[in-house]
Amino acid sequence: MYRYAAFVLFLAFGMVFQLSHGTEVTVKDKDEKLCLYANLMVNFSVLYEVAGNKSATVEFELPADVKTNGSECDATSSMLKLNFGEGHSWSVNFTINGEMYQADAITFSYNLNDTTLFPNSVLNDTATVTVKPHITDVDKDTCYSCKSKDVIEGVLVNQTLWNVLIQAFVSNGSKSEKITSCAADVPVTTAPTTPVAPTTHTTEAPVTNATSSAPPPTTTPTPTLPTPSTGKYSIKPDENSTACLLATFGLRVGFKQAEKYQEMNLEPNGTTVSGSCGVNSSELVLVSNSMTIMFTFVNDTKKFRLHALNVTGKTSSGAVFSEANTNLSLWDAAVGSSYMCNKEQNYTITSLLTLYTFDLQVQPFAVKKGVFSTAEECQADAESFLVPIAVGVALLVLILIVLLAYFIGRKRNMATGYESF
Repeated sequence: MYRYAAFVLFLAFGMVFQLSHGTEVTVKDKDEKLCLYANLMVNFSVLYEVAGNKSATVEFELPADVKTNGSECDATSSMLKLNFGEGHSWSVNFTINGEMYQADAITFSYNLNDTTLFPNSVLNDTATVTVKPHITDVDKDTCYSCKSKDVIEGVLVNQTLWNVLIQAFVSNGSKSEKITSCAADVPVTTAPTTPVAPTTHTTEAPVTNATSSAPPPTTTPTPTLPTPSTGKYSIKPDENSTACLLATFGLRVGFKQAEKYQEMNLEPNGTTVSGSCGVNSSELVLVSNSMTIMFTFVNDTKKFRLHALNVTGKTSSGAVFSEANTNLSLWDAAVGSSYMCNKEQNYTITSLLTLYTFDLQVQPFAVKKGVFSTAEECQADAESFLVPIAVGVALLVLILIVLLAYFIGRKRNMATGYESF
């Protein structure tokens, strides 16, 4: 009896240990020194299409048995890539910003042809989703720790991270014992009644309130950028297939950091293109030397729209900015057609991010033979045609009035001349 109880207790402890251990991996550089360490737990909830025009949801966790092929480290950026199962992968990109580092994007690719995870799936392709994680302002030479659950919602996929311990940039081949904790793990304390010097993990620069005697701040006007070059982008399910997503546009982003507003053009030359095409969701990811832009399109079987936009970039001075909005409703058109707007347009994505488009045409669903379908034009383009039509009609009416006045006047003159004779 006691041995049975001890055995059960041993199993319980074993289960707790297994659950808390998570997925632990190490990545080494070319000199076989440790350059990236991770121990974390990830749960996935994926919505996918099954027969009968229905949907099903499957939940699974990142297994402990993973491969790190594709992971890499260097002085300013690193990537943790975990490959598992039948063609699935989960990766995180990190970059250094001064004395801190952050995670820029999480990319999850899942193979719908894996019948073990996705039974009765009507699709057999690999879908990819990219989201913005909440890992920022991590001190260099420290491990990022977050025991609390962090739910990252995306289109069709929700990811839950917890028990996370990551050091994305390991110095001298040895993991640091210092910790940068996430905000959710930091206990909330009540302010004391007597002034006490606060102890915080990081110290921000003090802000000095301006007085009436201080001169007003001067601002340098932002130089006007040239019109961005128009790029043509497409996504193919595989090398032997025609495009399933098409996009053509010139793109500029405007962003605000502190009190400074800046703008940057996306240069098509040197920009890499990736993404995925799905039944209800498609993605386009553009990566240039200065920025990464992720577009997420959704459709409700009748109309499509731009649903989410995530922009991460680096200024010429090396400052990193990142903004996202996952609740947009832009560029909507009927499924089976494309959306077009040749006029320059600007969209307020967040309070800190503005998107400018030029010669825009997109079609994320139902592309046939690799070419755009009939376009639905934006209001600005439609108005550009209405103006000359309205001017023409006004001129025609004016000409008719002049002619009518002329004939009436001539008729009166002829009548007057006849009576006087």
